[in-house]
Amino acid sequence: MKNDLGKAKFLASPVFKNKNFLITKKQVLFSSFIFFFALLGLGGFWFQSRYKFDNKMAVKLQELSNVDYPANPAPLGKNFQRYTNRNLTIIKRDETHFDFVLEATDKKTAKIVIKNVDLELLVPKIPQWAKKDPGLEVIALTDREWNRQQVSFPANSKNIEIIGGDGFEKQNLVEVALANNCLNAGYWEILLFTKEDSNKTLYYQSWFTFPMGHYKNIFEKINNISYSQHWWRLEHWQDPSGTIVKTDLLREVIEQKEVTTQFPIDERIIVSGEQSRKVRTVLARNLTTWKDFYDNKNEIKFATFRPPGFYDQNKLWGNEYWRIGKFDKAILRNIKPIGVEQKLQEIELAFTDTKTGEKNRLFISGVNLKKLPQLAVENYSKGLYMPMGIGIPPFYQSYEELKNNHPDVSPFFSVLLDSQDRWIDHHHLAVDGSVMHLDKDNPNLLHLYLLSYERNTLIAHFLVNL
Repeated sequence: MKNDLGKAKFLASPVFKNKNFLITKKQVLFSSFIFFFALLGLGGFWFQSRYKFDNKMAVKLQELSNVDYPANPAPLGKNFQRYTNRNLTIIKRDETHFDFVLEATDKKTAKIVIKNVDLELLVPKIPQWAKKDPGLEVIALTDREWNRQQVSFPANSKNIEIIGGDGFEKQNLVEVALANNCLNAGYWEILLFTKEDSNKTLYYQSWFTFPMGHYKNIFEKINNISYSQHWWRLEHWQDPSGTIVKTDLLREVIEQKEVTTQFPIDERIIVSGEQSRKVRTVLARNLTTWKDFYDNKNEIKFATFRPPGFYDQNKLWGNEYWRIGKFDKAILRNIKPIGVEQKLQEIELAFTDTKTGEKNRLFISGVNLKKLPQLAVENYSKGLYMPMGIGIPPFYQSYEELKNNHPDVSPFFSVLLDSQDRWIDHHHLAVDGSVMHLDKDNPNLLHLYLLSYERNTLIAHFLVNL
């Protein structure tokens, strides 16, 4: 009763009836509208700036010296950094085809043009069968943008033009590479290679941000969906752990059987290919055998691969190898992938999490095992060398191979799931892919290796009796 009387007195007071008080409320309301529209205007300005595009755009290049990038694992040649200080112009030819023009800033450096590149093959494109399920769509896009895609062009390719310079590049350039880095959308890279003593070496490397307006337009063109549905996921590191992955929507199982598989944990770690160049990016001691990766007493860290696309030894990346700490068995399946007529194979590796007891499973699917190359173990890097994901290309391939094998129609997929079919973030686990080949002498023996975070090292070698 007292509260009601107090309220009535306040409403009847001169202060409440004061016109200045009413004007103040209007001013507050007006100011709120002004603030709202100001924010809206700033957002519109940011959007316009970030997604602006033109048919011909100058794009800033970042070139790093050995001092700037001491952890560079590339095979650097004796001419590294002798042809630098370039500019980049990106020219749109049509909705998906672009030229990348490396402009020279002095007379000794050549102008190099990567012509008529179909970016439908480098911008993430969702397989049609993955669009039928939100979980598959999310994983397809996540892994496509998180995995490196490096496409190479021989110097004599019709896509490459070399103009001017002191003659060195015209005579010695053997390969040009364009890479969509395994980071958020837009972080790309250009690399130029020559040969020294029959070995391919890098003499030029630069990083740039591909214009996001063009990226957005290409994405919408090839996927026939609005970029706004996935822009945050593509442009920021968003972890979709726990997403349900319905593998039955990717392939039909025809038959399956458990196969005898060895994991020789006391075998010495095998090193070849790019792993031999990435020793400095693995920050651990006394790793000699496979079992050392799964010993919780060993602290294993990796140099983090960060924007715009290089390894940072001052920022470390951990692992969760206990999630595959105990190997249990392997299952071989004959399958019929969606959208493919031929029967292919799938390998499932089953593990036990040594901390929680959870049963986790690695699927490597959509492979013709009979057509894998027969190789000696030391040549494993020449085998089927693939990232994890759905609708993904290899880490490295020629542009001609890419044109003949569009990623979005590939039957290959590889995912790590728990017992409830929930996706496990293999990047935090620190497994980024697999390698497979048949034994050099026994075509019924499959060698299967697991690649660590950023492919810095192998972490396992399985021998599967087919």
